[in-house]
Amino acid sequence: MNLDFSQIVPYIPFMIEGIWVTLGFVFVSILIGLILGIILALFKITKSKFLTGIADIYTSIFRGTPLILQLMIIYFAIPQLTGYDIEPFVSAIMAFGLNSAAYVSEIIRAGIMAVDRGQIEAAEALGVSYRPMMQNIILPQAVKNILPALMNEFITLTKESAIVSTIGYLDLMRRAQIVGADIYRNFEPLLFVGAIYWVMVFILTKLGKAAERRLRQSD
Repeated sequence: MNLDFSQIVPYIPFMIEGIWVTLGFVFVSILIGLILGIILALFKITKSKFLTGIADIYTSIFRGTPLILQLMIIYFAIPQLTGYDIEPFVSAIMAFGLNSAAYVSEIIRAGIMAVDRGQIEAAEALGVSYRPMMQNIILPQAVKNILPALMNEFITLTKESAIVSTIGYLDLMRRAQIVGADIYRNFEPLLFVGAIYWVMVFILTKLGKAAERRLRQSD
């Protein structure tokens, strides 16, 4: 086996810098996906057919098309229509945030539906209005139900972040490709960033389990 990791040693700081670049856009994307996902989930459980229809169409589009296609449309096609270029970072958080919102909305909707209907009826009987009822009674309980699925979505988002290398964004994957082209060896830099991705996902998994245990203690 012809492996020589000594050649990537000078490039290690350059590749490690990609961790913060990757985590930066993944964090912002998760935040956008979470906020938009909550709004869409509330649209889906409302009695308004118009709002439910909008949320269903949104989910259908973003779950029914590949994430890389959505990224390409935002980065390459929208500038063609508008005449304005979109930075790789902005394109990445838009594509990942909008895509994640579709999945997060379904997760949150399922979590809300799993809350005992009697609690909603009791809150209504006590005269609690819709907003404080959702904010203080239903959503906190739903979060407990959906936390494992939500963490799984965030882990998936972190792994799929590697596709932003296709638009030149200097994430971990793109840096490994640059190093591979520079030293004419691809296996070592790809294996190195693969190990970094694994560590990131491992830490996220541990954090998710710790959060689950903490929430169970309050039961």
